[in-house]
Amino acid sequence: MSISEQRAGKPCYIIAIETSCDETSAAVVEDGKIIRSNVVSSQVETHKRFGGVVPEVASRQHVESVTWIIEEAVEKAGITLSELSAVAVTQGPGLVGSLLVGMVAAKALAFALEVPLIGVHHIAGHIYANRLVHELEYPLVALVVSGGHTELVHVEAPGRFRIIGQTRDDAAGEAYDKVARALGLPYPGGPHIDRLAHEADAAITMPRAWLEPESYDFSFSGLKSAVLAVLNQARMKGETLDPAHVARGFQESVIDVLTEKALRAAEAFGAKQLLLAGGVAANKGLRERLKARCDEAGLPLLVPPLSLCTDNAAMIAAAAFLKWDKGQYASFDMKAEPLLKLEAWSV
Repeated sequence: MSISEQRAGKPCYIIAIETSCDETSAAVVEDGKIIRSNVVSSQVETHKRFGGVVPEVASRQHVESVTWIIEEAVEKAGITLSELSAVAVTQGPGLVGSLLVGMVAAKALAFALEVPLIGVHHIAGHIYANRLVHELEYPLVALVVSGGHTELVHVEAPGRFRIIGQTRDDAAGEAYDKVARALGLPYPGGPHIDRLAHEADAAITMPRAWLEPESYDFSFSGLKSAVLAVLNQARMKGETLDPAHVARGFQESVIDVLTEKALRAAEAFGAKQLLLAGGVAANKGLRERLKARCDEAGLPLLVPPLSLCTDNAAMIAAAAFLKWDKGQYASFDMKAEPLLKLEAWSV
């Protein structure tokens, strides 16, 4: 009998802490689905002047923010600490210094409250952000696209993950930021490129990296280099390129590859749903193209609201419920794992 069956009639309140990169977040989620609170403190303005995340700066800001973020999450949830069923925390992957801040806070809270501690894989959180707003049907395929990850994940059953495709070099979000920097756009670059691409009346054709015919892997390093080559050639010729035309050409290349490989994987693995997850899931162009292609294929597309696309603790609590339901708790010697593998975390 599962833990949830043993405690029938009593809500499960999981408080989760997310500090894997540059957002400090805490959330309380009821029964793995109902968001009672989801507090996020972003460091974007701090890191913008550096053109990217500085790990040491991120860690220090997590230290300064994590206590009041937890307090605010509990207060907004309208419950008391004594009502919490478990404490969840992002175990990895991520920046090790940032992960450690959340890990120490979660262990201290779980120990003080004498409740279970649950370590969560960050990507599992992104995937299960969809469960906070949709009913999931298995098997499914998830396209995870963020600044650090670009992966196709086959989810055969709740919490059972298998990566069937991943980036061989730059993640899509990373490529967006590098191209944005080359175009003189602010950090983070993804939203600016997406906006310019929609404003453009033409596109500079860019290559598509399809790799081997049967591969579900991705590669965006060559595309990034192609954009830089176009910009450098124009500069040497004294020509002025419209940044919007470059942005549209780059984005169309990324979206073509992501969309077609995701649809092909969904068909090959008999997916009942295609899930989009990760920070780049907020990209308007990607959402529109996937929706159009999924409609053509008769495949349901699940996309979380924008507030659940970027890093947040509610998604960590949603994934943690899978382990809470099975009584799979972590010990207090759990370590932060910046390179934690998704399959190893499977329930």
